[in-house]
Amino acid sequence: MNTYISLLRGINVSGQKKIKMADLRQLYTELGFQNVKTYLQSGNVVFQTESTDQAALASQIAAAIHSKYGFEVPILMRTLADLQRIVETSPYRDQEIKLLYVTFFNAAPDSALLDAMTAPDNIPDEFTTGVDELFLFVPGGYGRTKLNNNWVERKLKISCTTRNWKTINALIDLAV
Repeated sequence: MNTYISLLRGINVSGQKKIKMADLRQLYTELGFQNVKTYLQSGNVVFQTESTDQAALASQIAAAIHSKYGFEVPILMRTLADLQRIVETSPYRDQEIKLLYVTFFNAAPDSALLDAMTAPDNIPDEFTTGVDELFLFVPGGYGRTKLNNNWVERKLKISCTTRNWKTINALIDLAV
């Protein structure tokens, strides 16, 4: 049995694309997934399945959500090992936890766009590229950073979703 974490982008934000977590757990269960658990209202789902095809799983979940709710939601898939690697390799892991975030890519960004991406001048915030994510250190707080999810998506021209460090650790705890 394989354990996955699906990160839904943009649900339950500012009253948009509302999905109750109990309904989301039910939907995943109806898709045949096992040990389905959600964390918070922002679309973090831990589940198990025999499948090893993450792209097919993401497509299956997205199609089921579209069919049931009538809107599209990008689904970013990660494994427990992916999240553990992120925690172990973060260049900011010694910083205060409330200042750490991870922006997950749904696809490999164009290397030229990634290489050209620099933080705006005169901000204290920093980012470092990981394997398929950006590590963020935002001493001014995520609510005020210019390095938000929309900024990353505009720069890299791919869909992304961002989670705070507490969420990353909570998802690991749910998955083990």
